Amino acid sequence: MFPYGGFRPLDSLVAAINATEPRIIIPCDERAVQHLHELHAQARGCQKSCNKLTALIERSIGAPESYPIVSTRYHLLKVAREEGLRVADTELIKTVDDLKSWGIRHAFPWLLKADGTWAGRGVRLVSSLAEAERLFLELRTMNGAARVIKWAVVDDDPFWLRPWWNNWRPGVVAQSYVSGRPANCAVVCAEGKVLAGIGVEVVALKEPTGPAAIVRVVDNAEMMLCAERIARRLGLSGFFGLDFMIEHGSGAAYLIEMNPRCTPLCHLRLGKGRDMVGALAAQMSGQTLREAAPATEKNLIAYFPSALKCKSDLFHSSFHDVPSGEPELVEELLRPASKRNITTRLYAAVANFVRAFTRRADLPTKA
Repeated sequence: MFPYGGFRPLDSLVAAINATEPRIIIPCDERAVQHLHELHAQARGCQKSCNKLTALIERSIGAPESYPIVSTRYHLLKVAREEGLRVADTELIKTVDDLKSWGIRHAFPWLLKADGTWAGRGVRLVSSLAEAERLFLELRTMNGAARVIKWAVVDDDPFWLRPWWNNWRPGVVAQSYVSGRPANCAVVCAEGKVLAGIGVEVVALKEPTGPAAIVRVVDNAEMMLCAERIARRLGLSGFFGLDFMIEHGSGAAYLIEMNPRCTPLCHLRLGKGRDMVGALAAQMSGQTLREAAPATEKNLIAYFPSALKCKSDLFHSSFHDVPSGEPELVEELLRPASKRNITTRLYAAVANFVRAFTRRADLPTKA
């Protein structure tokens, strides 16, 4: 394990790479992907001594030409549309006037989504133009000074300080709402070729626009075809996931966004063609993939710890994907965020007091 500094993350990555000399890097969140993109650009401007580093990053996540595309929702979906794939109507919104123009042409509800966010944090469902204007401005300024300081001090997440200091503003897209059920697929690929993958439909969510809590494994040829075409077009390597909405009635799979990193499905071994880690290991070693018994025969997967908090009736009939081999990690993930450090506990206590005081002030007084 190595420290990952929020102020100088690229230096942290270089130190870990130099110490371990890995054959591949596997990013597990969008922030790490962005840092690898930045590190590649930085190394590209160096002398020949950096060639080894750029080759490592390209071997891990794919062709550098893909980096600006996978980092933005709009450009990724534009590429998918060019490939003839079914995509939810999406438009880049730069100003309030752009928002009004989109609103004239699209019926409510629709979605606003901010780049550089994950787990539903930058997604808003809107039902009126006034609400859309307010939420658009909120998303564009979501990394303002007060909020960034709160994330750094209370949430113990100093990584937002660096983009705030660099005056970074997230791109925002408007996206038409597809009435249906959410689904996703995860694949592993090498130089644009998909090696293995898993598709699922979401059956339980922790929050309406948040990540999945319980999923059902499915065979969906349209989703996998989408992954194959995007991997080939962009020359991708490593793991990535695609999110879809399966339209009610037609069953058509509409691509809504991409996760250019390892997703909760990627480590699961679920039979032939669904062992992504095994497929990657075989590809890297030049050996034939040995078929191994699946981790479970159940078609319902409960993600840990999200599934514990959604209170679904399907929880007890699902395979519980708990990292039982890492008891300290399990304990940490089960601990409420409000109890993880003294600053967070103080903030939670004050917030609870303010909410209680506000509710009490709103109560009608007796005559």
